[in-house]
Amino acid sequence: MAKKTSVKVRLVPELKPDSAFNYYVKKPSAGEKAKVKLRVKKYNPSTRKHEWFVEKKLPPHSK
Repeated sequence: MAKKTSVKVRLVPELKPDSAFNYYVKKPSAGEKAKVKLRVKKYNPSTRKHEWFVEKKLPPHSK
C-alpha cells in the first residue's frame, strides 16, 4: 500500500461554521503546508456570495 500524500479536510464558512454547506478538499499530509490551516475564498450558495472558508477538523470515522 502506498503512503498517503494528502488528507481530506472539510472547509466551512468562517463567519458561520455550523452552516450546513461545506466543501471537501485535499491537503498535503506532510511538509510546510500541512501545518498551516487552510483559508480559501469559495462561493457559498446559501448566501450567494464568495466567502472565506476555513478548515474544520473531521470526525475520526470519516478519514
